[in-house]
Amino acid sequence: MADVTTQDSTTAPPVAKGLSLRGVSKRFGGLTANDQIDLDVVPGRIHCLLGENGAGKSTLMNILYGLLESDEGSIYIDGVEKHFDNPKQAMAAGIGMVHQHFMLVDVFTVAENIILGREPSRAGVLDMRRARATVRDLSSRYHLDVAPDAVVENLPVGVQQRVEILKSLANDARFLIFDEPTAVLTPQEIEELMEVMRTLRDEGRAIVFITHKLHEVRAIADDITVIRRGRVVGQAQPQNSEGELAEMMVGRAVNLVVDKEPAHPGDTRLEIDHLTVADDTGAVMVDDVSLSVAGGEILCIAGVQGNGQTELAQALLGTVRPTTGQIRIDGVATAQMDPGQTIRAGLGFVPEDRQRDGFVGEYTVAQNLVLNHVEDFARAGNLRLGQIHDNAVARVEEFDIRTPSVNLPVRSLSGGNQQKVVLARELSRDLSVLVASQPTRGVDVGAIEFLHSRLVSERDKGTAVLIVSTELDEIEALADRIAVMYRGRVVGVVPAGTPRDVLGLMMAGASYQEALDGATSSRQDADGHDHVEKVIDEHE
Repeated sequence: MADVTTQDSTTAPPVAKGLSLRGVSKRFGGLTANDQIDLDVVPGRIHCLLGENGAGKSTLMNILYGLLESDEGSIYIDGVEKHFDNPKQAMAAGIGMVHQHFMLVDVFTVAENIILGREPSRAGVLDMRRARATVRDLSSRYHLDVAPDAVVENLPVGVQQRVEILKSLANDARFLIFDEPTAVLTPQEIEELMEVMRTLRDEGRAIVFITHKLHEVRAIADDITVIRRGRVVGQAQPQNSEGELAEMMVGRAVNLVVDKEPAHPGDTRLEIDHLTVADDTGAVMVDDVSLSVAGGEILCIAGVQGNGQTELAQALLGTVRPTTGQIRIDGVATAQMDPGQTIRAGLGFVPEDRQRDGFVGEYTVAQNLVLNHVEDFARAGNLRLGQIHDNAVARVEEFDIRTPSVNLPVRSLSGGNQQKVVLARELSRDLSVLVASQPTRGVDVGAIEFLHSRLVSERDKGTAVLIVSTELDEIEALADRIAVMYRGRVVGVVPAGTPRDVLGLMMAGASYQEALDGATSSRQDADGHDHVEKVIDEHE
């Protein structure tokens, strides 16, 4: 592995010009989230903090921004030790943070959000004219097109993120923290964000970019620090391969390519026919969706989070009832069934939030592995505890679930092993259809490798597999076909291998043909000539 250095925890490095952390530790009860972390963030550079979900990246930045207090360690700016009791103190010291979950007041305008806490006034009267001018000036300077009087709740998520960035720039932040900023963006919005980050870097600002996405790190980083289980495990360079970065993140070599043969679809096993789902207020979340999935194929649903994917998956399970439309599993209508009936009809379901919907944390591994088909382990109303134990031992071995005992509560396992428990339970039955929502969210790249291989194996058994994911890397790796959702509607179903820029335009609401045309135009603008080659021919 070239140009990778490991952390020497015996001697803290001298404090550098810019922003430095020395020996920072944070514990939550018995969990050590940060363990003696040293970090230097230098003006005029983009420093990527790379690590899996739960590695301690966000905790560290929340300490730096005054949202949390460290148990040990110090923060220095230009060699002077600082202590922040709250974000206002951090902002006064020149630190700004763009949060993964936006810290905006939805009912306020853009200008009102940007001046919140530092309201300009003239003769004791709020000076909104000056606030609007600030928004227009910063928007123009950094190519962050935002209308000052737009109400935040009416803005798309990509534009809301621009408002978050403008808030930090309005405070004249020298050090900008971007915490998982690409999670809710289309590919085009991600590229726009990276251009903004490069502009800020070239102005001399210091950027911290927190992520677990390897290709983004290699595209934007000047410096890379890798954190694993709360500790800095080393430094890397942007020219390091994704495989080398992944190995640093998990501590072993990882195969990042999903090995799968071409699909051989059979008969249709899942049919969704003109399905509409409304929420409790009557707002339409799934709007006249029709899809089908054959046995032996994987259909991935792509889209920015919040465009109806969650409600579609819930309707398939039966936790919400559709307003109109039909769902059929192997020809049997299931739209009006409850979850128990749907599961008995042949549905396997991996929820997007495993901790809330996927398992009972206080129950043992063995108990969780039979939760939705416990009747298979009972006789005359009595549980057959020996069979439940033997089933757990077999599933733990088959799915490589790392646990000292099947009698431990599931909450004691890591996120990746919790997800393996959920998947093992669903795949231990004969399925007609498997629905998996965000199947690798919060899971390290080593567990992702295993989970992906099992999803492909289930496809190859003849199951119809429907995967909902916001990760385009995952969709590209697994999909045989891709359905793109936008504001509750399917804007198109496209083949595997459809270019990212086409998918990105569809995720923003363009039809398939509009996205192809838009991608063609943008590539011509970028290269000065037609660079699309055979894209349209291949995908029509």
